[in-house]
Amino acid sequence: MKTFLTLCLVTTLGFSTAQAAQQEGNSQAAKIARDAAQAAKDQDWGKAIDGFRKAAEMDRKYTSSLALAYQQRAYSYAKDQRFQDALNDLSEAIRIKPDDARAYEQRAAIEKGINDYDKALADLAEASKINPGDIKYRNYRAYIYEMRGDLPNAIAENDAALKINSKNKEAVDRKARLQKIQASMGPQQPSNAPGIPAPPKPAPAKKP
Repeated sequence: MKTFLTLCLVTTLGFSTAQAAQQEGNSQAAKIARDAAQAAKDQDWGKAIDGFRKAAEMDRKYTSSLALAYQQRAYSYAKDQRFQDALNDLSEAIRIKPDDARAYEQRAAIEKGINDYDKALADLAEASKINPGDIKYRNYRAYIYEMRGDLPNAIAENDAALKINSKNKEAVDRKARLQKIQASMGPQQPSNAPGIPAPPKPAPAKKP
């Protein structure tokens, strides 16, 4: 999980210039999209985003390309440790295309990297809703909960992961680890359980 931030951000670099260039429809929008795609290839993110925004205004089919360009620029910002700029771009990508689990995953990775665990967990939950059959979101939530020492939620998320794939090595290994931690803690007994003396009653106050 230490390389999760890098790995999930790199997944957005598969942007294909051909995807934008081969779109059918408004010829002027297609020309602008091709230029934007080339700008993205050259990592001129500002020009790419401006181009795809113009193309999307002419033809809505280019909104996915615009959202992806924001994700790519966010990756570039994250590499430069400009985390707030990266988060802003990812929020814009999600606003444009709210059903893209990758943007939530990418934003969660940055949030985890800056120790904003609650937001990371929330974004991973959204990604899991979009792609419920993808085990990595459950695994990563379980990892965060385990790291925070939240054993009940770590177990619950890991069990959910195992329901998706009972043979997933990461989830199987975590289950064994969590069970050992749980066993080492022992059963929690109330203060008046058998074998544990109840606290002494306070002595009655003396009359003056």
